[in-house]
Amino acid sequence: MQPKVKEQKKLKEITLEKKSLILFDDDFNTFDFVINCLVKICNHTLEQAEQCTYLVHYKGKCCVKTGVKEKLTPLCDALLKKGLKAKIQ
Repeated sequence: MQPKVKEQKKLKEITLEKKSLILFDDDFNTFDFVINCLVKICNHTLEQAEQCTYLVHYKGKCCVKTGVKEKLTPLCDALLKKGLKAKIQ
């Protein structure tokens, strides 16, 4: 393989690398508010959102979505705008 082709392949692999959208616990948002945010923003079912919310509450954090960074960034931004603590890792 030529060096340029190798570089392009590596770049493509990096941009397609799976990431996780992590939601962190806080002391001020209610369960209902967090559940509604996950349903609206992350397209969770009610059951998914409830389970994630309980995990966040009891474990301190939960992966609420996985995918490529380009797809997760707008979701993370929307959660942050709602006052939730979120990060892509």
